[in-house]
Amino acid sequence: MRHGRDRSDLISWASAGARAAQNHFGRDTLLIDVAEVLSVCEFFVITAGANPRQVKAICEEVGNGVRAAGGPRPLSVEGLDSRSWVLMDFGDFVVHVFSEEAREYYQLERLWGDCPRLSWDLGVVAEAG
Repeated sequence: MRHGRDRSDLISWASAGARAAQNHFGRDTLLIDVAEVLSVCEFFVITAGANPRQVKAICEEVGNGVRAAGGPRPLSVEGLDSRSWVLMDFGDFVVHVFSEEAREYYQLERLWGDCPRLSWDLGVVAEAG
């Protein structure tokens, strides 16, 4: 809880963002708990779009999905012009929307491979095995 928000709310909002991404052509969407290793946020959502149009559409849907779940608007959005790696900063969680090429190149989920992955689908959040 970096910004005084309840952890269950954060998980709910990050999960809503992950579901919105996946439901709008996001590929291999992940929710990673980075709270133990980062001091700036609790969760990362990582996903990819097949082309720049999809990347933009995914970002729009993530914002809508988080708001529909009662969550905040992003504090900032970086990279939307290039649509290669868009970072949506919601404060306590960050959504990374990559092009497939950029995701393959940066391999962000591998960098955070020791962190717990959470299952966000079907509205259930549990640590993934």
